[in-house]
Amino acid sequence: MAYEDVLAVILGGGRGTRLWPLTKFRAKPAVPIAGKYRLIDIPVSNCLNSGVHQISILTQFNSVSLHRHIARTYHFDSFHPGWVQVLAAEQTFSSDDWYQGTADAVRKQLHEIKVTAARDILVLAGDHLYRMDYGGLLDFHRSEAAEVTVAVQPVAAAEASRFGILKLGADGRIRSFVEKPQTQSALQGYVSRDDPERPYVGSMGIYVFRAEVLFDILGGPFTDFGGDVIPAAIQSHRVFGFPFHGYWADIGTIRAFYDANLALAQPEPLFAFNDPSGPVFTRARFLPGSRIFDVKLDRVLLADGCVVQGAEIRNSVIGLRSLIGDDVVIRDTIVMGADFYEGEAPQVPTGTPAMGIGHGCRIQGAIIDKNARIGENVRIEPFPPGVDLDEQNWTVRDGIVAIPKDAVLSEGTVIAP
Repeated sequence: MAYEDVLAVILGGGRGTRLWPLTKFRAKPAVPIAGKYRLIDIPVSNCLNSGVHQISILTQFNSVSLHRHIARTYHFDSFHPGWVQVLAAEQTFSSDDWYQGTADAVRKQLHEIKVTAARDILVLAGDHLYRMDYGGLLDFHRSEAAEVTVAVQPVAAAEASRFGILKLGADGRIRSFVEKPQTQSALQGYVSRDDPERPYVGSMGIYVFRAEVLFDILGGPFTDFGGDVIPAAIQSHRVFGFPFHGYWADIGTIRAFYDANLALAQPEPLFAFNDPSGPVFTRARFLPGSRIFDVKLDRVLLADGCVVQGAEIRNSVIGLRSLIGDDVVIRDTIVMGADFYEGEAPQVPTGTPAMGIGHGCRIQGAIIDKNARIGENVRIEPFPPGVDLDEQNWTVRDGIVAIPKDAVLSEGTVIAP
């Protein structure tokens, strides 16, 4: 079923500070995932698989690579009514401010949203990993005559502090809301499920608004959907919760992003990109198959166009065009690969290591961003959880070593506790 009267708005304009340094040169939705995709491909693919074909992506910071990816990936022919467009933050005669929050970003694009004449507005985040048929959410929203619907997921007491917790009535209507409660007393009265393991329900950051209701609410001073709009709407509108029981992960932090990627390399991942019932779309590339020789691989997700020789790789994700040299050991690591091969690269200073991972490297517990040049015999080890460091060519977030895009580590570099 196609929902031609629904507009999906994907929020991608934030600074992405929680994913630094992966957002040093790109917007958060443009961060690579699973070797060959980008985060933005998840909500866009969910839309296309659900029959939602009008999609607007709101951007602001470091948005060039995201714009390029959208332009190269999502094309509709002349006989299809759909489109994927980018709505970038801009200064106008009515406003010279940039986006001040998720709700403010939508407010500043209300003119572009209104001209679509959409009946309902589907608001999505650009940093979640999940597969959802939005058709069920939209049908629920309409059958309940809801003015606002929030997708919700069961939450354990130990995880409640990470979510906006909602109190659901027996009729599915949301009665109250508390944002990321930090104490048990703040959760009093918020049990919504007869399940001692997961008694609460939390917002997934996925919303459906009746269009005129969204326009009315955004006439107020609200800047954020989770912190401002939803709590206010509960007091004045029919707000319902739509239960979702599938896999969903907020991968907006380095630790969550790292864990979710490595989980994809397991024999039976909770989220599988190769599920034919809901394919994830991305840019089509004409790359050769990867060449592998004298290599030991176990629990590895390997993308196209790689050359790996004489290496041992375990529990890792190896991205497009990765070049990995002889006598290399890689464990518990994400290697994002490269945007081009060495012969296509701009001229580099003499003595600069070649693209990829050099001979004799030992790398564990790390994220190696695209186009990195890791010299021979480099050693990288994880730091204890909770450790944050910032150096010129590397960063540590929650104990995970992150090598930024285009970084150079000279021969013999040691990054370890």
